[in-house]
Amino acid sequence: MADLETFRTETRAWLEANCPQSQRTPSEEFEDICWGGTKWRFVNEEQRTWLEVMAERGWTAPDWPAEYGGGGLDREHTKVLRQEMARIGARQPLFSMGLSMIGPALLKYGTEAQKQQHIPNIIAGKIWWCQGYSEPNFGSDLAGLQTRCEDKGDHYLVNGQKVWTSYANMADWMFCLVRTDPDAVKHAGISLVLFDVNQPGVTIKPIRLISGKSPFCETFLDDVIVEKGQLVGEINKGWELASYLLTHEREMIGSMGQGNTHEKSLPEHAIEQVGLSNGILADSKLRTDIACWEIDNMAYQFTAERIGDEAKSGQGVGAASSMLKYAGTELNKRRHELNLGIQGTQALVWEGEAYKDGLVASQWLRTKGNSIEGGTSEIQLNIISKRILGLGASK
Repeated sequence: MADLETFRTETRAWLEANCPQSQRTPSEEFEDICWGGTKWRFVNEEQRTWLEVMAERGWTAPDWPAEYGGGGLDREHTKVLRQEMARIGARQPLFSMGLSMIGPALLKYGTEAQKQQHIPNIIAGKIWWCQGYSEPNFGSDLAGLQTRCEDKGDHYLVNGQKVWTSYANMADWMFCLVRTDPDAVKHAGISLVLFDVNQPGVTIKPIRLISGKSPFCETFLDDVIVEKGQLVGEINKGWELASYLLTHEREMIGSMGQGNTHEKSLPEHAIEQVGLSNGILADSKLRTDIACWEIDNMAYQFTAERIGDEAKSGQGVGAASSMLKYAGTELNKRRHELNLGIQGTQALVWEGEAYKDGLVASQWLRTKGNSIEGGTSEIQLNIISKRILGLGASK
């Protein structure tokens, strides 16, 4: 592998030559963020091209093994790639639960056949994955889930209901927690299975939220067939995998607080809407609030990087993911509240052409869900107090 400076020079030149101009501009629309999958419709050919050229190099998953189509980069080279993409404002070519959740789980726990089947498709953005975890009566208390999975000899049969299934209506496959031993104690008797959602027995109903839109769905499973080869890990021992996936989900939700390279930064928004006075932002209170947010956001980034380094060294992430999830959630809510303040009463527009049909207000409302999804903030604070701070531990 090339030394870092050589890699930086080569990467900079390649990105300049291959990243389309439309993929270097800020955007806040769902359609401008590429999610992949068979149901995805590219907003333009440049979005398609950007995904294809990045996937060809494995740079949609730069630190995944090259043998499965990943970039094969170490942490330092991956960091350089991210820096060079940020330098030109390049959007991430692909966002998906395949990359952030089930892919890492398959690399750690999956069979070779599962890796060969699923990992290249995740990297190429060919399959959109959704997560079948929460149920109507079991969200934060996930270990109580009741969706049944019965062994029928040559296949499994799944029956039950999932809820808050993000983008299930757009998905191709689901990674799903099921109960394979109804007589086992709460955290035992659970397994993780994979199946195609576009099959008989899967019924998906979107849920409309206060923001006017929603990624969430109800998912009903009636005699859904799961191939034996799509059981991940050992049967009845899926809680370890579930916990591993939850750490990735919490990190993913927490990272929302930083904003994304495809969005305008808070200072950019503020300068555009409020203007400058003597070279500084005209509103002193807003200037102070943005500065405080940026300091906290920088501290979050440093903490996330430290935890990532610890994980790479074999220490794992564990309860630290709850810290990232909680802090990132609060950052995201503050960021969107600041966006409301920046645009003032104009941000309250809900219909019509102004501000993209109330995008600022609806996004602010959407962030309230961050405190619930992936485990409520109260659950995260309990985990932090017990497993990181050692509070309430018996002596």
